[in-house]
Amino acid sequence: MNTTPLLPNFFAGRWQTGAGNGTTLLDPVLGTPLVRVSNTGLDLAEGFAFAREQGGQALRALSYQQRAGLLGAMVKVLQANRDAYYEMAIANCGTVTKDSAVDIDGGIFTLGYYAKQGEALGDATCLLDGERIRMGKDPLFQTQHVLNPTRGVALFINAFNFPSWGLWEKAAPALLSGVPVIVKPATATAWLTQRMVQDVVDAGILPAGALSVICGSSAGLMDQLQPFDVVSFTGSAETARIIRSHPAVAQRSVRCNIEADSLNSALLDPAATEGSEAFNLLVAEVAREMTGKSGQKCTAIRRILVPRALFDATAQAIGAKLAKTTVGNPRNESTRMGSLVSREQFDSVLAGIAHLKTEAEVLFDGNGAALVDADRAIAACVTPVLLGHRQPAQAQVLHEVEVFGPVATLMAYDDEEQAYALIRRGEGSLVASVYSADPAFMARAALALADSHGRVHMISPDVATSQTGHGNVMPMSLHGGPGRAGGGEELGGLRALGFYHRRSAVQASSVALDVLAASGTPLKY
Repeated sequence: MNTTPLLPNFFAGRWQTGAGNGTTLLDPVLGTPLVRVSNTGLDLAEGFAFAREQGGQALRALSYQQRAGLLGAMVKVLQANRDAYYEMAIANCGTVTKDSAVDIDGGIFTLGYYAKQGEALGDATCLLDGERIRMGKDPLFQTQHVLNPTRGVALFINAFNFPSWGLWEKAAPALLSGVPVIVKPATATAWLTQRMVQDVVDAGILPAGALSVICGSSAGLMDQLQPFDVVSFTGSAETARIIRSHPAVAQRSVRCNIEADSLNSALLDPAATEGSEAFNLLVAEVAREMTGKSGQKCTAIRRILVPRALFDATAQAIGAKLAKTTVGNPRNESTRMGSLVSREQFDSVLAGIAHLKTEAEVLFDGNGAALVDADRAIAACVTPVLLGHRQPAQAQVLHEVEVFGPVATLMAYDDEEQAYALIRRGEGSLVASVYSADPAFMARAALALADSHGRVHMISPDVATSQTGHGNVMPMSLHGGPGRAGGGEELGGLRALGFYHRRSAVQASSVALDVLAASGTPLKY
């Protein structure tokens, strides 16, 4: 008999345990079983209908300000349980404290941010999009564009690397919009997501059906989606293609947001010199991005572009910082970088590194260092690896394959235009960062890269201590990216609400529009 606890799902307004043994979640460092997850036997149609009808109706009956109050109450509950979440992150995600904070505190911060944004929207129940527009010579007949919450459900199919932030950065704008949420966390790290939902549910903050969590297989979930539902997916490009081709999206026009693979870049000013402030800022940021969450961030730096003359100096400087990174059990205070989330990911990253090595040279490999309180045969620990290519225009794999771990590739460039061309070889990314002390160069780089990146992060000496980091996603800025990054958009302040609303042009007399306006508030970004 399997004695590992089986996590219940909160679905159709009640806690339900799936049938069978389910999937066992393991400690990625110790290899010990933690909990099991299963949704086998659950009535999916019932759960989606309950969320859509009961949860949606109850949320839409509230104003934006009232829904913002619910988010604020959720923040208090989550903050009260932070210690438990940190313990779960160590056990289930293998993360050190600073990396757990990015996920846990980052998620809570984002929820709080939208609580404040919603408070400012007041007691409105719809959003007014732009000014009225006259329809002809007679000023009496006009058009007012309005945004109303969609009368559907938001399905989130989330990634394994951010079980907290990945939930709340999506759920915050959805719930504020008045749209109920069903979250399907990635199986490997579902424990933290399930526990956070449980704490909110147990606190009795939200209306029944407003927030559901279903752990285990995603089979059949997309089949439940109807035309006014929305789906948001974070994960591999391969799975994204399956979602886009599903009849719910292809035939029923379910609105879909995708965040997929991303070969994010860091670019050093061609005028930079060894030891300059811009040079040192790039070196520090690259080392931080390679080791933060063991490189398991969709926004992590994967390609580093530097002037050819600085290739060797940059490799040595980054390698020196990586050499100081102790890897192993996050329970040991001397550990600076924990593990990957599973041995499956461990195998995938090692295979990916081997693939990149078919084109790149090894500039630094931490494999020789001993792990801290961890057994290499059991722990999913991969030490940092810096690769390099001196003629990256001749490479192909390095511009196509993302290895989701503590791995990056240094690339030499000869002039500014070549650098931009190499970055664009990634075919669309979430973020590119630029390191320079020259405002004119930064402005040129921003315009050259903005069309192929969701975010361009400029780091200059004057913002060295205030910049938020290449890989940190802040709720007031857009998150997403074109092309291979998925083509999606999330966050960006109140822009995030657009995904959960339907825009309509109301054509009427100015008198009728005056009455309509009393129920709405202008949407100001």
